[in-house]
Amino acid sequence: MPTQDELAAERSSGPSGSGEGPLEKAATPYKRKWAMVIDLDRCTGCHACETACYAENNIPVVGDKQQHEGRGHSWIRVERYWEGTYPNVKARFMPIPCQHCDNAPCEPVCPVYATYHNPEGLNAMVYNRCVGTRYCGNNCPYDVRRFNWFEHVWETPLNQQLNPDVTVREKGVMEKCTFCIQRVRRAEQKAEAEGRDVAPDEFTTACAEACPPKAITWGNVADDNWSVSKLWNDPRRFRLLEELGTSPAVVYLKNVDEEVPADA
Repeated sequence: MPTQDELAAERSSGPSGSGEGPLEKAATPYKRKWAMVIDLDRCTGCHACETACYAENNIPVVGDKQQHEGRGHSWIRVERYWEGTYPNVKARFMPIPCQHCDNAPCEPVCPVYATYHNPEGLNAMVYNRCVGTRYCGNNCPYDVRRFNWFEHVWETPLNQQLNPDVTVREKGVMEKCTFCIQRVRRAEQKAEAEGRDVAPDEFTTACAEACPPKAITWGNVADDNWSVSKLWNDPRRFRLLEELGTSPAVVYLKNVDEEVPADA
């Protein structure tokens, strides 16, 4: 396990990311940089991404009561907004996972270095180091971190649905989206065994795979051959709360509304 000094040096060596202008893909110091593009014009608000994330990452369903008490547990949520007034009303949807910021506000406040920036640009978690101070959750402007309030149990036969590649977290730790790091490692190990590099678009996250309209694209933005790299600097792009300078690894593409002719 790395020492605190080594983790601090790794954190301080990360990119500064101004969060302004074209995304700094060409200048990224990462050999491999995992990122996500979400096309809001395609999103239908079906919540398939949430369901897939629950199944892939062994996330417990806490129920309405705990949800209303602020103890929701989903790693990705779909926000719904209404525009206009009746009868001219439109629903807008925005999936919000962990933004995996290059300048992550959650990292420097963790007293035990349980959350840190890894060499592939991911905001990673070390669960057996977390002591549950929840400082990271308080410092996250996107509200994407979740505290595990209970020791969750999956009754038989539901326990057979758990993903063996993902740790079932214990009570008292903070959790969040990991960009399906288990899928990343599985693809890397397969490619290494076959004596090759990971191929572009060879795999993706659970939420992107489950999305019916293909609104979510994920991959290595440092490689121009990946689909996510082709969308990275789309003219419709913006990043959530970009003015904070967190430099998120998630880019959104704006809605495109067709103009209604005046004589319609």
